[in-house]
Amino acid sequence: MKNRKIKLYTLLLVVTIFLSQSMTVFAVTESDVEAVGKETAAGNVFIWFLCAIAFLKISQKIDSFLSSLGINVGHTGGSMMAELMVAARGLTTAKNVAGGSSFRGGSIRMGGSSNSVSQSSFLSGGLAGAVGRQFTQSAMHTMTGHSSNPISRRAFESSVRKGGDFANGVTGAVAKGNISYTGSMTGTQAAQALTSYLGQTGIPDAPNYSDVEIGGGRIMGTETSVEYPNGTAFGMYNTEQYMAPEGNYETITTADNATWYKQYATDTVDRTPYMTGEGRIAYHENIVQKLPNMPKRKDRV
Repeated sequence: MKNRKIKLYTLLLVVTIFLSQSMTVFAVTESDVEAVGKETAAGNVFIWFLCAIAFLKISQKIDSFLSSLGINVGHTGGSMMAELMVAARGLTTAKNVAGGSSFRGGSIRMGGSSNSVSQSSFLSGGLAGAVGRQFTQSAMHTMTGHSSNPISRRAFESSVRKGGDFANGVTGAVAKGNISYTGSMTGTQAAQALTSYLGQTGIPDAPNYSDVEIGGGRIMGTETSVEYPNGTAFGMYNTEQYMAPEGNYETITTADNATWYKQYATDTVDRTPYMTGEGRIAYHENIVQKLPNMPKRKDRV
């Protein structure tokens, strides 16, 4: 029993010394980042955070074992929520290192958004990229109703309120995705996401959207604005997936630099047939607002 205790303490000491030597990750210099590249440096920072969390979990197991032997130990680690917050902070730090961070005196100083690289570029490589893609995928599934992840939902809602890149990236992925696999966003959340996706968050007199459906290369809904005070239907079609529509339309660019054809409903004569007293067919004619026919998809032409 005594030998076992000595081995456990020795193992714990070795792991502690190893991690203490890894603390130099916080003394990142500009030359270090230039030597390995921004994405590699970001991945190293994030991997260190994962190692720290793993160390906490191993320490908890060792503490539990020592407690079973009657040895008083301190409690290490915390709840899974706290560990997730640590991981999220690590991902944020790594992303800022890959983006617009600047360095002074060997410490990291986060730069502004003007110096940041695109999210897709950062998430494309390494472990950080895999974690980022998984989190984005989780948010997509949550917002389309395929799953329920409260952490992803809160992150998306927080980003939407700010018109943030994360929410716009998720909205764009759903909007341009295959509706059979990705699904669609609907309801109030979709209307808020559309406002952010169009870059209209916080803009005075910005249009209000309702009955919005996002997915399958299309964005459909009703827009109420200064120009359309009574509300009118609109349709948006991704230019990479759809042919140009018939009639009047405009081409707009969304927050992810995707281009869309946008059309509004126009006055159309609606004819409803009925039988007259003489046994003839006649029509009731009404002028209604109706969207033009949906354009053809490029993959079906």
